[in-house]
Amino acid sequence: MSGTDYKTLELPPKYIPKKSDPYMCPQHLAYFYQILVAQREEILNDKDMNLNSVRMGDNSESVGDDADNAALEQEMVMNEHLSQRDNNLLRKINGALERMENGTYGYSVVSGEEIGLSRMLARPLATMTVDEQEEYENRR
Repeated sequence: MSGTDYKTLELPPKYIPKKSDPYMCPQHLAYFYQILVAQREEILNDKDMNLNSVRMGDNSESVGDDADNAALEQEMVMNEHLSQRDNNLLRKINGALERMENGTYGYSVVSGEEIGLSRMLARPLATMTVDEQEEYENRR
């Protein structure tokens, strides 16, 4: 399979990957690719809106009373927190897209085993099987 088949593959409306299909076949990859790209675009659009909001906040410093300024500062702190969370999520999405490119998406980064379609549908950014994830979390 060429590296771009799944990127251009058109899926039927409301397509859901089936376990009866070969694991991570082009249709599966196209489905997850579309989800991940849409999530990435949404995050990038939200980041632009948050950045504009912060810029507007910078222009309105000390306009109101102390309560207004405290609320503005709290909003800026919240936007920074959301920005950090979004950056982490973007890094995971980009990692998943890279794994698609190199043919390892849907397979554990620990063992190389199939993560499983059910888990991938529930968490498209999964990088470990359920058992490996539980073991990892127990060690932390």
